[in-house]
Amino acid sequence: LIVPTDDPHLSEYVPDCFARRSFISGFTGSAGTAVVLAAPGSEAMLWTDGRYFLQATQQLPEGWQLMRSGFKDVPKIEDWLEKHLSKGQVVAIDPAVHPASFALSLRQRLEDKSVVFKCLAENPIDAVWGNDRPSFPAGPARLHPESFAGRSATDKLADVREALAQEGADALVVSALDEVAYLLNVRGCDVARTPVVLSYALVERTGSTTWFVDQAKLPADVMAALEAARVTIRPYSEALAAVASLDGSKKVWMDPERVNFALYEALGADADGRRVSKPSPISAMKAVKNASELEGMRAAHRRDGAALAAAFADLEGSVSGGERVSEVDVDLLVTGLRASQTGYLDNSFDTIAGYGPNGAMMHYKAEPGSAAVLGISSLFLLDSGGQYVDGTTDVTRTMHFGGPTARERECFTRVLKGHIALATAVFPEGTPGFVLDAFARRPLWAAGLDYRHGTGHGVGAALAVHEGPHRIAHQFENKVPLEAGMIVSNEPGYYADGEFGIRIENLLVVVEKNTPNRFADKAYLAFDPLTLVPIQRRLIDLELLDSEEIAYLDTYHGRVRKEVLPLLDGAANEAARSWLLASTEPLPPR
Repeated sequence: LIVPTDDPHLSEYVPDCFARRSFISGFTGSAGTAVVLAAPGSEAMLWTDGRYFLQATQQLPEGWQLMRSGFKDVPKIEDWLEKHLSKGQVVAIDPAVHPASFALSLRQRLEDKSVVFKCLAENPIDAVWGNDRPSFPAGPARLHPESFAGRSATDKLADVREALAQEGADALVVSALDEVAYLLNVRGCDVARTPVVLSYALVERTGSTTWFVDQAKLPADVMAALEAARVTIRPYSEALAAVASLDGSKKVWMDPERVNFALYEALGADADGRRVSKPSPISAMKAVKNASELEGMRAAHRRDGAALAAAFADLEGSVSGGERVSEVDVDLLVTGLRASQTGYLDNSFDTIAGYGPNGAMMHYKAEPGSAAVLGISSLFLLDSGGQYVDGTTDVTRTMHFGGPTARERECFTRVLKGHIALATAVFPEGTPGFVLDAFARRPLWAAGLDYRHGTGHGVGAALAVHEGPHRIAHQFENKVPLEAGMIVSNEPGYYADGEFGIRIENLLVVVEKNTPNRFADKAYLAFDPLTLVPIQRRLIDLELLDSEEIAYLDTYHGRVRKEVLPLLDGAANEAARSWLLASTEPLPPR
């Protein structure tokens, strides 16, 4: 049995009721796939990537084998199954929680070896889970105002219908939760940290739009807005049957990477000629932010910067003064200060607050009872973010509250040099993210250092903190070009297992660059920072920075001061204001 992380919408973060892989394995990371073997005494296996190796080692119980994806001697799941299974053996999946692309490829490979590929009508893990399985989420949906969205749902639906016409398709199946939310200008609370509603949409080129959702979640204003956009409401459970009942002459657009196998197969075994198997047009629409979305993101980042200035001022004073502050305390402090900001709704992901060795776990989550206490002898990594009504934030800072060692300062400064190299990159239109990845790694490579995660991910506007289709990573499979209006993170790092972790992350918006020349009549692009949080000066080895890097950092800090300081007026913000002023002073001359 193959047990993925995914829910029926192939979400990165899933509602608790779909967290089957976490339930059976104990591993709580957001990426990973389990394979459970039926033979008595057989080990179960978990495949996950480099972000989670340390976490998985700590969380997997006896009888589980960690498969470190990306290592040369570690096969992919499909390769392992193909090699170890023989004729007549059975591989089972729940087709509702696997991408169609994966299932189609696996089925073909297994059938070529006469291994049976079986789709289960019921997921067997649910029977084991029993009454302890969490219920389906039932929180209310809400409208995302057009003042933040920049465009009406009616206009977005018109764009989708134009894309359908251009593709010669009659209907589009929308399964990804952030795509549904973007398309209909709705938000919800069905998934922790991601403001989406558990639902599907079906857009027909010449007919209506149908939203498959629990109607009990929809307040009167949401119902009225959808009625005005000519959107019909049907129960969530009817989505599969609705796709299956589409007129047999209609061509249906489904993204096999983002639609589950059950939904894909609902058209019928002989429907290949009716499917348009391409990335959803909504993914590209959503990735390029309009002026209203960008203004909301900038405003949210200003408030977020004010909250973090207050948090870091408090932390520096407390830890340096010898107070007991745990990693969990940091999470509570930062969350509370964000919550005091106008428009705050939730965190955008679980806070990663790691002191010393815990910082080396890229997606570490502190727990009461085992959380480390911050001190002055090692590095502290804080990766956190907020969901606001007008924007989504994600920022990482690494700090030292005492006297950093020469090695810590060198590693930090090399990460900083990579961060600045990417932040200042200028590149021609049409450039995919993987081309830029080496900009961030070069200063680390020069010292024989590296990191196991991507350098940048897309970010939604008051939506998912991780979104595609673009990214910046060393894997060259993703060839989606960066475009003006896209938002991407810039987060190189270095992690010394058992010692410390370093990451510096800002969100950037892609902008057009006025260059002296335009070779081949191409536009040139650059990045503009959204994040407004100082980078700790104490950790910088100035001997490793050149004059241009110093000038960049001084300019960045000047902007942080200019945009955030006005939000820190009044006696209650005196400590945060003093901290921000000190933290944004120009660097001393070399």
